[in-house]
Amino acid sequence: MKRFYKETSVEAAPDGGGHRVLLDGRPMRTPAKAVLLLPNVALAEAIAAEWAAVPEAAEINVAHLPLTRLAATGLDRVGNQRDRVIEDTAKYAASDMLCYRASEPETLVERQARLWQPLLAWAATRYGAPLAVVEGLSFAEQPAAALAALRDAVAAHSDFGLSALYNLTHIAGSLVLALAVSEGQLSAEDAFAAAQLDELYQVERWGADPIATRRHEGIRADIAAGTRFLALLGPHRLKG
Repeated sequence: MKRFYKETSVEAAPDGGGHRVLLDGRPMRTPAKAVLLLPNVALAEAIAAEWAAVPEAAEINVAHLPLTRLAATGLDRVGNQRDRVIEDTAKYAASDMLCYRASEPETLVERQARLWQPLLAWAATRYGAPLAVVEGLSFAEQPAAALAALRDAVAAHSDFGLSALYNLTHIAGSLVLALAVSEGQLSAEDAFAAAQLDELYQVERWGADPIATRRHEGIRADIAAGTRFLALLGPHRLKG
């Protein structure tokens, strides 16, 4: 559908329980028809800016509204299926990408160790969750206590925080990486470099092709959106 509104604005909810985005004075709603009620004004203003940036009479492309999509998912999906989203996110710890290393070439081995090992060391210290590392694709059985600790870290997130955390985990194939982003340990660009380390290494060696370039651009944009969404949430990324 084409842009149907002239102005965007933000207002505090009447009961003081958050902020709403208005399109021509009417509260924005999610695909499930719930009022898009945001926990703070910073996120509400950022989402209003997304809608204000849609050109006059242009088609509304949801790909250009990443913050809106994450917020709507937090309300429509996570709010109704919270336990399932927690499990779907936490399960990545059992096969976290950062734990599976190449045996050669040496330059790739060194790069994986340099970018990935500090993240695993951080998770071990931050959550008491040391994870085993293996070479190749043989399955690494992870300590039950570590998996439980990482699940608790996931469950500590609010519905909005879980929306972004799940998306980042799914994109990266790494719960540890997504948690590092959530806690401000990684910038969006560093998270992209870590998440796409193997593919970017191959591009350096053999060159890029248009399909891979478009895919990387999409991944970079998704990671940037998730990182910004969590930063805008601030303390609201966690349960109150």
